[in-house]
Amino acid sequence: MGTLTIKKILKFWLPLAGTWLMMSLEGPFLAALIARLVDPKFNLAAYGVAFSFALIIEAPVIMMMTASTTLVHDYQSLKKLRQFTWILNAMITGIMLILLIPDIFFFLTIDLIGLPENVAHLTHTATIILIPWPGAIGFRRFYQGVLIRNHATRRVAYGTGIRLLSMASMALSLFLFTDLPGVYIGTAALSAGVVAEAISTRFMVHGVLKKIRLEDSSFAQSKRLRFRGIISFYYPLALTSMLTLGVHPLVTFFVGKSVMSLESLAVLPVVGSFVFLFRGVGLSFQEAAITLMGENDKDDKLIKRFATFLGTGLSILLAITAFTPLSRIWFSVVSGLSEELTTLAMKPIMIMTIFPATTVLIAFQRAILVKSGRTSLITWATLIEVAGILLILYVGVVQLSWIGAIAAVSAFVFGRVAANSYLYLQLKIAK
Repeated sequence: MGTLTIKKILKFWLPLAGTWLMMSLEGPFLAALIARLVDPKFNLAAYGVAFSFALIIEAPVIMMMTASTTLVHDYQSLKKLRQFTWILNAMITGIMLILLIPDIFFFLTIDLIGLPENVAHLTHTATIILIPWPGAIGFRRFYQGVLIRNHATRRVAYGTGIRLLSMASMALSLFLFTDLPGVYIGTAALSAGVVAEAISTRFMVHGVLKKIRLEDSSFAQSKRLRFRGIISFYYPLALTSMLTLGVHPLVTFFVGKSVMSLESLAVLPVVGSFVFLFRGVGLSFQEAAITLMGENDKDDKLIKRFATFLGTGLSILLAITAFTPLSRIWFSVVSGLSEELTTLAMKPIMIMTIFPATTVLIAFQRAILVKSGRTSLITWATLIEVAGILLILYVGVVQLSWIGAIAAVSAFVFGRVAANSYLYLQLKIAK
């Protein structure tokens, strides 16, 4: 690849950033549609809860992009990891079907979380609509990792463009020509988008797969990838994503017991999707760093400098919005929230201003650990993050009676800073 420069980092990373930026547009777009339909408070709350369930179920496959970026060296390793992906996809889809059994689902949503019955029923149907979601995510993330490994990051962005167009087309068609509840429109659009992206990604990776198949393997029999090696590498990453995404239902549980619970459940997906516009760009940096790091110390320092500027810039941009009238314009005019919900969203967005910077930092820290094979430290950091989130939720909701939305975003920020601090100390010790 030659000497690494800022220009080369940008050329490699920008398509990945574009991919995450396009994905981050989904949330605000769908929330804005739901907010303009009948019973927006109930439907936004149901959408947030259904999406939380989908996130926890997809958690085991979310790191498949990292795995294929790191482990697919030749055709034998590609086949083995692909088999592993199919098995994992089948397992998580089966778990989702079990969750949807009415007795189990309504016990979780009504008895444990405390959702109103009408919101629980909306959530159940919405989650059924999301059945294709986890399998499609696992399938396309595996092939996206193969594309990234082979420096075809633009094709990843093209696939996400197809996802966005498919999602928007489905959402607008249902919005204009049906009387379906908003949450059904939102989840149907999400499912249509990820399925279209998965199919298009498979077509775009065809040439790369053919090239890998034709190349002679440079790995000896003793170094061939086996299921034991995949599991050893992958289970800390899977556990990390399960802990990270699994905390969302727990947050929903605490928020459901908080002051202004229904309003908070309605506002959180809107706030979260707006923040994701900024932090999603940071998440895209992880795979770029994994691929580009490790050539020499000079290159690694350049990547670190790039990450510092990126994280700082993203948080400054979010702060400019959060602490100016732009935030009210976004929530009221663009997102279509009522005056009550707009006012409620203002403080949470201010609290979240440092979150994009912490996201870039943790993406960079994880890249270093993945590159060196120390993935277990990522799991420990995530355990600390989850523990921090639960601690603040307990103190804020149970002890101090905070408004649910404020307790939730405060918990997310505290947990992330704790994880960043732990990884900083571990990396410093390892030097």
